[in-house]
Amino acid sequence: MKSYVVAVSGGVDSVVLLDMMSRLPEAHLIVAHFDHGIREDSENDARFVEQLAEKYGAAFESTREELGADASEEEARRRRYAFLRKVAKRYGAQLVTAHHNDDLVESVIINVTRGTGWRGLAVMNSEVLRPLLGMTKQELIDYALKHKLEWHEDSTNASDKYLRNRVRRQSMNLSRATKEKVAELRHEQVKIRQQIEKEVEQLVGKGPQYDRYLFIHAPVAAALECLKVITESHLTRPQLERALLAIKAARPKRVYQAGSGVELHFTPRQFTIELIK
Repeated sequence: MKSYVVAVSGGVDSVVLLDMMSRLPEAHLIVAHFDHGIREDSENDARFVEQLAEKYGAAFESTREELGADASEEEARRRRYAFLRKVAKRYGAQLVTAHHNDDLVESVIINVTRGTGWRGLAVMNSEVLRPLLGMTKQELIDYALKHKLEWHEDSTNASDKYLRNRVRRQSMNLSRATKEKVAELRHEQVKIRQQIEKEVEQLVGKGPQYDRYLFIHAPVAAALECLKVITESHLTRPQLERALLAIKAARPKRVYQAGSGVELHFTPRQFTIELIK
């Protein structure tokens, strides 16, 4: 029997995901809910999701963190995934989230706007299972209504404070054909990214130890691309450039904090990467 940790916020997307996953034969479901502590009424969502887990006969895992109303989208996302991956590891299960086609388009727009380059198209490419990427938001709502599902609306979805909400309102006017084209481009970029990562692994090895000489003498653009891959894209461009400088100049036994939970440990000829999760 395959085990799945289903991330459920209580919104329509994750409620539909849970209902669909419950129909899989021989599937052991664990419902995981992360309460950011951003909204005063968020405890109601936690209770609602716990009741859903009970309804579907699934195990329930939850935690609450007091991130506060001023928490950034990135910090909230980072803490949520840290919790979800921890639960998935404990159960030896596959993590599943309810991201759909509209989420994918929004992520592409946000990344391109931020200047992330070609990687801005290769979004949602990880070990996380996202079975709803081929469905639109409206299709999920239609499914929920057809199957008489109940869900909770997150009041922060209407706030202009969050970039994703602002982008969502703009992207709603895009045609279905445009959204499908974005999804196709994303698919192509994911394949290109996988090819690049394969080539990088052949060049620098699987790690976690890497040859400093290679990074010192490689062209800067190539060295930065390799460093981006082996740090699992945790670092920004400026952080990568500073890390590359450390690789070239750091003394043995030094530990360099590259940022975003990335540490570099140096010997005379090599460096080791540790990702603090």
